[in-house]
Amino acid sequence: MILKSITSTLRTLLAAVVGVMWLHAPTFAGEIDFQRDILPIFNESCLDCHGPDEQESNFRVDSRVALLKGGDYGDPGIVPGNAEMSLLVKAVAYEDPDLQMPPDEKLSDDKIELIRQWVKQGAVWPGQMDAKLVREKSDHWSFQPVVRPEVPHIDVRSHRQSAIADKENPKRSSIDAFLLDRLGEEGLEYSPAADPRSLIRRVSIVLTGLAPTPEQVHNFVAEHENDSEQAYSHLVERLLASPQFGERWAQHWLDVIRWAETNGSESNMYRKNAWIYRDYVIRAFNEDKPYDQFLFEQIAGDTVGQGDATGYLVSGPHVPAATVGQEATARRQARADRMDEVLQTVGATAMGMTIGCARCHNHKFDPISIKDYYSMAAVFQDVEFGSRFPELSDDHPRRIRGKELYGQINNLRRQLREMGPWDEHWIGYKEVRFPATITQSVRLTFTKNSVRVDELEIFGKKERNRNFALASEGTKSYSPEEMAVLRGDLSNINDGEYGTDGWAGKKPEGTQDYPWVQLTFTQPQEIDRIRMSSNRGDFLETDYLTGLNFVGTDPYIVEVQTEDGQWKEVAGTKQHQTLNKQNQQRVAITKELQRLIELANEEGPKPSFVGRFVKPVTTYVFSRGSPENPGVEVVPAGLSELDGDLGLGSNAPGKQRRKAFADWVTDPENPLTARVAANRFWHHVFGQGIVPTTADFGAAGAPPTHPELLDWLAAEFVKPSEISMRSGPASVETVNSQSKVTRNTTPAAWSMKHLIRLMVMSDAFRQSSLPRQAGLDIDAGSALLWRFPPKRVEAEVIRDSILQASGVLNTSVGGRSFRIHNVKKKYSQWEVVDNYGPETWRRMIYQERMRRVDDQLFTAFDFPDCGQVQAKRPVSTTPLQALNLLNSDFVIDQSQRIAKRAEDESDGEMTKAVRRCFELLLTRQPTDAEFAACLQLAQRTDLAMVCRTIINTNEFAFLP
Repeated sequence: MILKSITSTLRTLLAAVVGVMWLHAPTFAGEIDFQRDILPIFNESCLDCHGPDEQESNFRVDSRVALLKGGDYGDPGIVPGNAEMSLLVKAVAYEDPDLQMPPDEKLSDDKIELIRQWVKQGAVWPGQMDAKLVREKSDHWSFQPVVRPEVPHIDVRSHRQSAIADKENPKRSSIDAFLLDRLGEEGLEYSPAADPRSLIRRVSIVLTGLAPTPEQVHNFVAEHENDSEQAYSHLVERLLASPQFGERWAQHWLDVIRWAETNGSESNMYRKNAWIYRDYVIRAFNEDKPYDQFLFEQIAGDTVGQGDATGYLVSGPHVPAATVGQEATARRQARADRMDEVLQTVGATAMGMTIGCARCHNHKFDPISIKDYYSMAAVFQDVEFGSRFPELSDDHPRRIRGKELYGQINNLRRQLREMGPWDEHWIGYKEVRFPATITQSVRLTFTKNSVRVDELEIFGKKERNRNFALASEGTKSYSPEEMAVLRGDLSNINDGEYGTDGWAGKKPEGTQDYPWVQLTFTQPQEIDRIRMSSNRGDFLETDYLTGLNFVGTDPYIVEVQTEDGQWKEVAGTKQHQTLNKQNQQRVAITKELQRLIELANEEGPKPSFVGRFVKPVTTYVFSRGSPENPGVEVVPAGLSELDGDLGLGSNAPGKQRRKAFADWVTDPENPLTARVAANRFWHHVFGQGIVPTTADFGAAGAPPTHPELLDWLAAEFVKPSEISMRSGPASVETVNSQSKVTRNTTPAAWSMKHLIRLMVMSDAFRQSSLPRQAGLDIDAGSALLWRFPPKRVEAEVIRDSILQASGVLNTSVGGRSFRIHNVKKKYSQWEVVDNYGPETWRRMIYQERMRRVDDQLFTAFDFPDCGQVQAKRPVSTTPLQALNLLNSDFVIDQSQRIAKRAEDESDGEMTKAVRRCFELLLTRQPTDAEFAACLQLAQRTDLAMVCRTIINTNEFAFLP
């Protein structure tokens, strides 16, 4: 018993001693000697996994420079003088449960403290203190400067069977020279020229997304017989100048940036007026806006009066803050996810790089570090997903229209000022206007039992945009406590933030008092209008929700306090009603005023889902991508591999960051920008890019099939030089009913139409798509372009061509998207309710694009969901495609209309009507066998069934 007591006491004492030793971990006041104190630890515990033979996570400890560099996670292994920021110290001290080194057994406290002190004392490593951290440049082809190569010399006589006869082609284009040179190495040459009918169908669809009409085909064939070169040049220029060109090529851009009109995520909320950005893209292509300007405006358009262009930055999916909830870590993670969506968009479109791969560690294949990723994130720290009034220049179409309408609105306001106060209903809020009055306190009473207001704003005549109600102006808000409602904080009513978090008031039980709120300024102010709303955030951001409303019909009274402390009514629902009864002219004016306001809301500047701007915060590298593990601070910059230092600090304004980055990415010396764009144009003209992985120019992507041609195109794009019968902008002159195409001056730098023109004017584009055994044996995929590669047209081309054939296609350009979906509850799903009625007979680019929704028709044709970057649409073949083109409501309805049109244009004669159906859908006459079979089918069923059959043919769905 005594022995047990002694043993217990000894154990207690030993535990106490150990505890004291732990609390007082060893410290080393003297100078740490690397050879004596640190090197043995590295040799014994670190070098096996982080030495010259093996480098876990690319982290090495066998040199000071390697430690300064760090590994894949981005943080430097050591920061001399700062142990807390050194990854090596964090790892050996087991500070992070996910990063503990050595993993099998922790170092002793003495060894950990030695390493810590060594770093604090400057990490002195004898013999290596002069070694500098030098970043090795990549030798990957896409990071090398673009140098215009010499155009190969091609002996025309050796290619007599190619697309165009020698006498009509005295000088081949540079594109053909490169392609024929490569084909010659394989013993191949071009295929014969495509027939005129195939050629006009091909170029029309490639340039405008619409098949030619039978009349256009007839005219082209006739012109082609007289002068094939002139006829084709004329056709290309007409198509490039067509408004439908912008619609076609805008769709390609919208695919790669994943543009849609809903957020995705669980709620999949609608993005109100996101179509404003879509219209910007269409307009840019139609105007042939220089590509460098096009890209600059989408990154920093708010700095040059093109604020609608920044919809590009917020085109990807995101989780709204309301869905995330209030938990701080979840909000930080969601913000990081939204920033990643921005970087994915910029990386894929502007740079052809998978930037997102560096979010958690250095890129495994490309010279993109995790520090590069977060430096780019710093560029866009002022961007948030949401809506704002876009900044528009004075010559912007919406600004011009807005000025015209606002002038008319102000004329009516001048008349109303003599008739007493009135209401105006704007986008998401009601504005109450009354005669200017000086007061220090305003009281707003809602004559109903309960009310919710997200924001009150009060303005005056002198400083038109100064909101006197803001708490930041010193204004105090007050409402009796007995009127308070749970989660209706009074401070929200004048905090300057719109949204669902507002003030809520109720009528106290047993009283006759209606809910009211009072705002008191720091000093008297002259005011003449009040804005009020109940959920302006949702109203500006989304639409098509049940229960979405705002303060518009709620009865109210506005009172101001006079100098003697009395309250005076200056506006109110009943007062307005009384004035209207007394003055019918006032009623007519207010009605016309509201009509003009609604017109201005639609046609003038308007809040649109093109992003909103917030104050940028300091950016840190997130260890392993987690915002809960911030590491070293980074400043806004582009890729270090391409000298992306922007010369900015962490305190730089958001606009300055994005403008500097836009200047860097559009610099002619940036080797990625022009290459990526030129390759993307090539992909949409020929069906596959010179670099097949159009959004990945990195080591994991495919190499270019024609690297010299790609560089020539990139150089030509930035600085055009080729002047020949097949390049340069053209004009069409008509003399004596004959059209003549003449070439003008050298095309503008970065002209998108110029590069596309060069491609479609090439012999390569104009050759037949028919197979040849010699070509199939060597190049089955037609990547070397020994023939024009046949390809299935996109879902939009199929749909729009059907509408054109029936004669109901509405070709108006731009404007609000047409709806095919329901009005839904906030967290329910979208449902397709009408995808074939008259309201949907516009081009498919104007169909509301909703994420995670099957349109029950063309989704089967690989119509993108917009969740992932879609630089190259997949092409699948499924039974559902044939079923949709045979039995869907859309095809049945349109087939009946095509049949009716054919009958009307054939005087009701069935044989002519069958032939007319072929003309309308395939722009040709049927063969004898086709005619006999279709006539028999029409007689057995009806002519609409013949149309449905033709729509299901490969000829209708493929480029010839």
